Amino acid sequence: MIRSALFRLALATVPAGILVLAGCSGGGAAPDAAQQQAAAKAQAASANLDTYRQLLRIGNDEMAVSMGKDIVRRFPQSEAAKEVQQTLPAIEKRYAEASEKSRLARLWLYQVAPMQGGTQSTATIQSSKPGGNDSVRLILRRHTDWGRSVFLFGAGAGFVCRGNCALPATVDGKPVRIKAFAPPSGEPALMFRDDGQFLKWLHGAKKITIDVTFADGERKQTLVYEVGGFDPAKWQDVGVAKGRKK
Repeated sequence: MIRSALFRLALATVPAGILVLAGCSGGGAAPDAAQQQAAAKAQAASANLDTYRQLLRIGNDEMAVSMGKDIVRRFPQSEAAKEVQQTLPAIEKRYAEASEKSRLARLWLYQVAPMQGGTQSTATIQSSKPGGNDSVRLILRRHTDWGRSVFLFGAGAGFVCRGNCALPATVDGKPVRIKAFAPPSGEPALMFRDDGQFLKWLHGAKKITIDVTFADGERKQTLVYEVGGFDPAKWQDVGVAKGRKK
């Protein structure tokens, strides 16, 4: 009994590594470094695959794409990578489309506020021009007293438009012309004559370009508007005076 207890005590004090080696010596060679590394990689790939599956279940496309790409990059020959590659392309496409839709929607700003004795509702988007510093807002406006209007609003001296002017423009690459006039108040704006026609072009369009000439040095510039994220429901109808356009 005493000898047996002492033996158990001795085993308890032996380092674990020695016990493993002792066990292996009786049942085969211990795994070498390469085998241990392969086993560790397989375990990591399996754990990451479980995470990828969970992300798909909860609909987190952003994290699923990131995890899926990581699995394919780090464990290209694994079963986990093979499984991921069956679903990753579709998830990537869906995530890219959703991201682009969200980006386009964020380009628009919608506001409702009091304005000169009435209530004004606006939908606004800034122009984007690679390499240019001039940004011009395209504004859709509804006002309880003034009715509906669409116009460009810049800065400084405004635009060149003597009387009525026709602005060369494109709607998704199709050439059109926008009739406009400069407001008599002298604001740096161009008011569209046929705002109803412009709104028809806007609905369903992805990109609208408008050529303008700035009064400052009569500089010509093509204004680019990525309008695909416009949400008509967010441009609120505030009600307008009788006889005014809604």
